[in-house]
Amino acid sequence: MYLRSIEWVDGAIKIIDQTKLPEKLEYKYLTELDDVVEAIKNMRVRGAPLIGITAVLGLALVAYQNKGKSDDELLEILRYAYKRLKSSRPTAVNLVNMMNLLMEYARKNPDPDDIILYATRLMDQDIETNRKLSEYGSNLIEDGDIVLTHCNTGSLATVSIGTALGVILRAFEKGKNFKVVITETRPKLQGARITAFELLYAGIKPILIVDSAVSYAIKSIGITKIFVGADRILRDGTTFNKIGTYQIAITANYHNIPFYVVAPTSTLDLINDVEGVVIENRDGDEILKCGGRYIAPHNLEVYNPAFDVTPPNLIDGIITEKGIFYPPYNFTELE
Repeated sequence: MYLRSIEWVDGAIKIIDQTKLPEKLEYKYLTELDDVVEAIKNMRVRGAPLIGITAVLGLALVAYQNKGKSDDELLEILRYAYKRLKSSRPTAVNLVNMMNLLMEYARKNPDPDDIILYATRLMDQDIETNRKLSEYGSNLIEDGDIVLTHCNTGSLATVSIGTALGVILRAFEKGKNFKVVITETRPKLQGARITAFELLYAGIKPILIVDSAVSYAIKSIGITKIFVGADRILRDGTTFNKIGTYQIAITANYHNIPFYVVAPTSTLDLINDVEGVVIENRDGDEILKCGGRYIAPHNLEVYNPAFDVTPPNLIDGIITEKGIFYPPYNFTELE
C-alpha cells in the first residue's frame, strides 16, 4: 500500500523522481550536492518532511565524500552544504529543523560514518512518526464519510506512509468505508498527478476536482471532513501550506466542516511569527505553461506563491505523532 520515496544506497541517495509521475515510476540517484539542491528546488522531491530528510541525506552525502578530512575541515564543508541546501526552498521549516539536528550531532561527533548512520536513523524515524500520526488521525474517520484532501501528503511527501494522506490510507487499512475527494492542486498538479497515483497504487479510486470547484464541491458532494498537511506551523497554530489551503479552510468554516492539519512536530516553528516567514514565489512559467506549452500570453505578469497562511481559528485540530491538539493552540510545551 505504501511507497518508499527515498533511500541511502551505497554512498548515494535514491529517490522517486516525482516530476515523472504519473506516467512512470522512475528512480534517480543523487550523487553530488548539486544533485540534491536541484532535486529539492525543482521538486523531484517535495513535501515538507521529505525535503527535510533529503537535505539531511545531502549532508550525509557530503560527509561520505569527505572522509579523511580533519574534523575542522569536514565541519566547514558541512556548513557550506548547509547554506546551499537551506536556500533551495525557503518556506518548509522541516528542511532547517532536520539539518540543525544533524549539524548539532556532527559538531559533537564529526565522524563521517557516524554522521551517515545518524542521518539514516532520522530517515527511519520519519516512517515511525508518520505511522503514529496516521493512527491518531484515522480514528477521526468514520464509515460513510466523504473526505477531502489537498495537494499531496502521502508517501511521496515523506519517506513513507505520509501525513494527511497517511491518515486516509490508514483508515482504509482498518476497513473503514468512505470516499476521498482530491484537488488537482495547480499549478504543479500534485493532487492530480501524485495523490491520485498513490491512492490508485493502494487500490483506492478517488474523485478528482479542479481547485476552483472546492467551495461548490464541499456543499454539493457533501464533504464531511477535510485533512491537509503543513509546511510550517507556528506556536499559535498558524499554518503555512500549499496555496489553496486557506480558501478551503474558509469554506469549511462557513459550512461547519471539520478542518484538520496533519504534520509531524518537526514542522513546528516555535521562533518566528507570520511576518518572519518567507513565502516562496515560484517561476511564472509554472502558470503560463502546462505540459511545456504556453496556455496564456507570454508577457503576462504572474503572481505564483507556492504557499498560503491559514489562521488558527479556522483549524479544528492539529494531528501530530504526539497526539491531536485542539484550539486554543500553544505549542510552547513542545520546545
